[in-house]
Amino acid sequence: MSAIQCHCFSDSNPNPTHPSLLVFSGGTAFNGVVEELKKLTTRVAHVLPVSDDGGSTAEIVRVLGGPAVGDIRSRCLRLSDQSSSEALAVRKLLGHRLPLDPQQAKSEWYNIAEGEHPLWKGVSRPYRETIRAFLAYFQNEILRRPNESFCFSNGSIGNFFFAGARIFFQSLDAAIFLFSRVSDIPSESLVLPVISTNDRLTLGCELWDGTVIRGQNEISHPTNGFMEPVKKERSSVLALPSRIRRVFYMSSEGSNLLHEVFPTVNPVVLEQLSSVDCIVYAMGSLFTSICPSLVLRGIGEKISSRSCPKVLLLNGSLDRETISFSASSFVSAITDALNQTYGDPRISLKNSPSQYINTLLVPKEGEIPLDIQCLASQGIFDVVTVDSIHDPKVGIIFDPQSLIQAIADLVGRYMSTNVTGA
Repeated sequence: MSAIQCHCFSDSNPNPTHPSLLVFSGGTAFNGVVEELKKLTTRVAHVLPVSDDGGSTAEIVRVLGGPAVGDIRSRCLRLSDQSSSEALAVRKLLGHRLPLDPQQAKSEWYNIAEGEHPLWKGVSRPYRETIRAFLAYFQNEILRRPNESFCFSNGSIGNFFFAGARIFFQSLDAAIFLFSRVSDIPSESLVLPVISTNDRLTLGCELWDGTVIRGQNEISHPTNGFMEPVKKERSSVLALPSRIRRVFYMSSEGSNLLHEVFPTVNPVVLEQLSSVDCIVYAMGSLFTSICPSLVLRGIGEKISSRSCPKVLLLNGSLDRETISFSASSFVSAITDALNQTYGDPRISLKNSPSQYINTLLVPKEGEIPLDIQCLASQGIFDVVTVDSIHDPKVGIIFDPQSLIQAIADLVGRYMSTNVTGA
């Protein structure tokens, strides 16, 4: 463990001249700009949901329970060190996915767990033994459940390591700390689960026609029960029968039936919201990646109390969750989530959209209609168009360099105004 201890006491200190950001996002869309964001600042709190139930995450949750760690693992890998050959080897190992064929996947998994796979090349013995210890613990936990047959198909080695660490420590935060140190993430970059829990949580949504859908994947990328990789790109997935009214959390803990629950927000998220220079709602799946972090009690109260830039990064393309949405529809959905408009009326807020969002960054040539007059009626007048690129899988997306420059300009103006005003 000596190598890990050295990283724990890294002497890298946050640079107070760099802006601090808090980003609400999922594990996919915002990943594409993380590398560019590092050039602006590493003082970033990445707030992520723990309700993803697709891909290999679903199999881990099914057999071992606990929160979903796929989005958290994905962001940790994007933030990981790449400055040395060993750092790249560790990143490659933890980012590796097993084959789709179940037998081939199982065979390769045992090869990796036993330390005999070529992926271990370039990983020093201290790192190797530390990582293998938690992979072995994960394997042992699977074997302790003989009534559940675990399928390794398309499994993520990083997810397996993460799950082993979480169960060993009985703490999601401790597992994130370990993964962050193994990946050598800058100490001032925080990867925060919006809910710090060891329980299994399921995301639910209620449509305007009264339909209730259970499971994040069923809401956004249904696979009809088949064990296959989640396809994030645009596809022929059928539209929802009506718009989403609200998202909420469900659990079967302490009960045989799924029921709505009201988990407590991670207090570190509230601490960060109190002090950062800028709050960002990232692009991505609106109702299954962004809103799950917004519907928790305390988030809306804290954001509305801040006078910093609060920036919505508008998607470049529509998806299953947002068909027929305009820009103001995105704003309304975020406002409703933060106000908990359609939840318990005793705890709902009455804040206006402009108390949550004051700037909209829009990708050039994006397909979501910009209804400027409706945005103005919501109190949002700062709408900035940013250069975009075309991704053949998902359509129009932000050009990463242009997007981070736009955020830098926005925060720079705010900080200079505050200094001048002081």
